[in-house]
Amino acid sequence: MTVNAIASSKRRPPPKRKNWNLNGILHNTGFRNLLAQVIVVGTIIGLAVYMFGNAQSAMEKRGIQTGFAFLFEEAGFAIGESIIPFESTDTFLRAYGVAVLNTLKVSILSVIAATVIGVTLGIARLSTNAFIAKLSSAYVELFRNTPQLVQMVFWYVLLTQLPLPKQAFNFFDLAYLSNRGLIVSWPADNPVYAWMLAAFVAACVGAWLIIRWAEAQRRRTGHAVHVLGWNIGLIIALPLFVWLLGGQPTEFSVPELRGFNFQGGAALSPEFLALLLGLSLYIAAFIAEIVRSGIQSVSKGQIEAATSISLNKFDLYLEVILPQALRVIIPPAAAQYVSLVKTSSLGVVIGYPELFNVNNTIITLSGNTIEAIGIMMAIYLTIAFTIAAIMNAYNKAVQIKER
Repeated sequence: MTVNAIASSKRRPPPKRKNWNLNGILHNTGFRNLLAQVIVVGTIIGLAVYMFGNAQSAMEKRGIQTGFAFLFEEAGFAIGESIIPFESTDTFLRAYGVAVLNTLKVSILSVIAATVIGVTLGIARLSTNAFIAKLSSAYVELFRNTPQLVQMVFWYVLLTQLPLPKQAFNFFDLAYLSNRGLIVSWPADNPVYAWMLAAFVAACVGAWLIIRWAEAQRRRTGHAVHVLGWNIGLIIALPLFVWLLGGQPTEFSVPELRGFNFQGGAALSPEFLALLLGLSLYIAAFIAEIVRSGIQSVSKGQIEAATSISLNKFDLYLEVILPQALRVIIPPAAAQYVSLVKTSSLGVVIGYPELFNVNNTIITLSGNTIEAIGIMMAIYLTIAFTIAAIMNAYNKAVQIKER
């Protein structure tokens, strides 16, 4: 070690010791922020415990039963539309199960319909064809600026004013539309169809994994791997293979008019159709604007560069525009999906047995108001958090990572 190095090491000031006295702790910004959060959270929990205890004491004085034991009591009412069998002798817990499945059914189908319609309209609004662009803009302005509840009531009234089943609209003897709803042909009960559905889900998961692999290859090598054809083939071939192994069943339950109504097939009630239309068409208008703004956020220079290398319209959107636009589209679209699930509670107005409607009946028959409302809130929160988690994971997966 040189003399200069020794001298500089001697001049180096000793490390400062942390001051752990009370005055130093109170002036520490991190500690004060933590203390403020603890006080706020503690106050909220204290108020909640006080209000719950006060409400429980008041109900006990009036002889009102509390607790969740009512879930295992006989429901005593019927639900007109359910995915799983339900009788009036079943429990309130099973009634909640039916309500949740009904809510998920209409919500999932509405999300799919709203996404397809919204993406199509968002792209159409940027079309160079003036008629298509104006027509898309008119749709967005009409449905976005009309109250959603009014739209649901409109569709319900329109559907209930359709002809009777004997004069129903006939679609190639495969589906019938009347004031009783839409009756469609449906595969007959056969376990092979369930296995085909499972194969379809597995094929979709496999296609997603292939897409992730192709994206990893592109980032590693810089060369795109085209897997669209392979994915389409997988999604078609796997269920078809299961169908061939299962004996190639072709039995369908076809609706037939017997008396005053149709028998057979699958029935979609006017209440379900009105709620489906009211949710999907309304949310589609907002998704269209989200998609439009996402596409317009992509730099025009990149679009011009892609056009200069002779990319067709399909490849331009698939390879250049959408990967960048998704960063803008996904966060607000996730909020719209959560809003759609919550507004499915408007189905109570037109009589669809979704969660809010069934919960009102349970409150009336059981008298456990606070518990029933708490269960309903917990279910809606669980669905909303699940949607948010899925969309956040998808948003993270499609983010463009710099190499």
